[in-house]
Amino acid sequence: MSTMAISWIVFACVFGGALLGMCLRAALPDHHLSTDSKDFVKLAVGLVGTMAALVLGLLIASAKSSYDTQGSEHTQMSAKVILLDRTMAHYGPETKEARDLLRRSVVHAIDRMWPKDGSGPAQLEPTAESESVYDKIQTLSPRNEAQRSLQAQALRISADLQQTRWLLVEQQGGSIPMPFLVLLVFWLTIIFVGFGLIAPPHATVIAILFVCALSVSGAIFLILELDRPFEGLIQISSTHLSNVLAYLGK
Repeated sequence: MSTMAISWIVFACVFGGALLGMCLRAALPDHHLSTDSKDFVKLAVGLVGTMAALVLGLLIASAKSSYDTQGSEHTQMSAKVILLDRTMAHYGPETKEARDLLRRSVVHAIDRMWPKDGSGPAQLEPTAESESVYDKIQTLSPRNEAQRSLQAQALRISADLQQTRWLLVEQQGGSIPMPFLVLLVFWLTIIFVGFGLIAPPHATVIAILFVCALSVSGAIFLILELDRPFEGLIQISSTHLSNVLAYLGK
């Protein structure tokens, strides 16, 4: 399900809770809405609000950490591609085929990870083309100790690149536990039901509750967007990997 769809579901639950609270207020006998009852509702809403704030902070921290980690891995991958190309360049002209293959694999990776016009989901899995770079390096026949050292270094960098790509694949599932999110939405709904119970039912209050519900669903939207860094509106930029192409083959 898309982040936008989930956010609208959250909005419907939260704002619907506020409207439900107002309906209950109109249906309950007057003695249920005494000052003491309202004070107790405020205390209960405050307790649930505190728990919701803690879980919300936890989800934001988790999503931001996941986003930053994958962004850092993408930057490191871009730097390692350049380092691999320069290492092969120092090896000698024998690596031209491997360097051309590396450049093609980078172009292909950009197209797969950031589909043009959002034509499909990001595909982070390494392709056979990118894995062939390692095989090409391995088939080189070093003529001296310097080339042997450069070959070993290139193989290590190539293996690190594949490891980083698979790390991105494994992290693609997201870091937000769904039970946490469901529980948070449940608590937020309870809070807005409490608001509806104690708030006077007029247009100004309804408008404020509407804006508050929209803000809450917006916060959930941002959390889910951060948790999917290669999709949606808040995604990791392809700039780093695209800039790599300017350095390859020189």
